[in-house]
Amino acid sequence: MLYLHDVWVNWFEGEENGYNVCHFHEWRRGVDVIELLDQVPLLLIEPVLFHYIENNMAELPQALLNDIYKKAYLRKNHERVQLEYCFVITDGRGILAIDTIGYTIPLRKSRLIPRQEQLVYEMIEQNEPTTYKFKQEISKKDHHILSPEPELMHGLTRRERQLKHLMFMALDQLYVSKNTPEIRYWYTEWSPQRYREIQEMDFEEVWCSLYEETRVGWTEKHLMLCENLVKGQPFFEKLWELECDPKVN
Repeated sequence: MLYLHDVWVNWFEGEENGYNVCHFHEWRRGVDVIELLDQVPLLLIEPVLFHYIENNMAELPQALLNDIYKKAYLRKNHERVQLEYCFVITDGRGILAIDTIGYTIPLRKSRLIPRQEQLVYEMIEQNEPTTYKFKQEISKKDHHILSPEPELMHGLTRRERQLKHLMFMALDQLYVSKNTPEIRYWYTEWSPQRYREIQEMDFEEVWCSLYEETRVGWTEKHLMLCENLVKGQPFFEKLWELECDPKVN
């Protein structure tokens, strides 16, 4: 088995979508908690399994778990702490560190620093991927407003992705409320030239139009809508403040 040593990781917990597991250039110093793995097994796997692990929070193949069981160590306060199921996977293109925290699903995910990524590519250059059986039908998951398609987040910065997700959370809350005057107000804010037309539309039509027009891209207009949507809602406001704090960007 291949092993990496002295691996810096920045765990993102509970992320089912790979686009939320930030690459090294988006790590936030002084905010993210960076850990050092003293030793971690490296597995070359097939692309379909890599995609499944990267973009799901589903059961990992038992054979894979057996192969890496208690073979990773965390360096903490000059001590080596053994980890049950921690490993690095690659399909020859993407690279991902995984820690299940003792469970059988990929609860924590991290990218690697560029120097370690280059080392991974060099180590697996002459190797063939190991095949693990898993329930492939799970890998074809459905996306929705709270778990958007990767295409909707492509090209955005970490801050923009987080704020877009916050905007979607606020829009989802509006949908649950079924408040027609309120949703008409917000759609008019977004598209004031359609004011008269919007007053004749029912709730579903207004909400769907607003969602369809805001789901693609991220602009100053999106930012303004998001800021206004979260005002007066303590939980959303806290998330907004965290992302817009210049100290974390």
